[in-house]
Amino acid sequence: MPTIALVDDDRNIVTSLRMVLEAEGYKIQAYTDGASALDGLSAEPPDLAILDIKMPRMDGMELLRRLRQRTEMPVIFLTSKEDEIDELFGLKMGADDFIRKPFSQRLVVERVKAILRRSSPREASAAVEDPAKIIERGKLKLDPERHTCIWDNKQVTLTVTEFLILQALAHRPGVVKSRDALMDAAYDDQVYVDDRTIDSHIKRLRKKFKLVDNNFDVIETLYGVGYRFKE
Repeated sequence: MPTIALVDDDRNIVTSLRMVLEAEGYKIQAYTDGASALDGLSAEPPDLAILDIKMPRMDGMELLRRLRQRTEMPVIFLTSKEDEIDELFGLKMGADDFIRKPFSQRLVVERVKAILRRSSPREASAAVEDPAKIIERGKLKLDPERHTCIWDNKQVTLTVTEFLILQALAHRPGVVKSRDALMDAAYDDQVYVDDRTIDSHIKRLRKKFKLVDNNFDVIETLYGVGYRFKE
């Protein structure tokens, strides 16, 4: 079963989430501050991390920033703040989802299951690579089975959400995808996100590709309509 990391300075939350997630069969790593979590997650990377934003020694935002320097593991933020700035900032840094406190334990379980479903590569049915499952568009090569993205023969590391959004766009070049369509492609039905979430993911996608090719411009914005991958 997948391993879930819980990082929260509230021991009651850690204990309650550990109990419900272990009851679902998950293995749990638990930390009560960001600094110790960074060491632990680096030594033993989990399949998914649930991070509180406000913590001593190192907050969740800083922990995510440092994790993103070395891994694209799925991350869910726990936040008690009503301010949307934190959510937007977190999405720009690469968070996959947000859950606001107080929350139901069942909601957390369903969000975890949804993200793990999206991040688990399907096992290949044969040892030989099936070219039909690989998307090639000019300099782009996407392999959903291996969750790999290549641009101009250079590796581009994407989060689960970023990969699914790009895959939806590249599947039909020239066809405009609305934000709603991209939400459907990247998120489980039980996860609600707004338009700005998709916009933040698109900005991160462009930024990552521009790091390997400053002339990258194949994701077009059609204001008021959506996005498309250039033909």
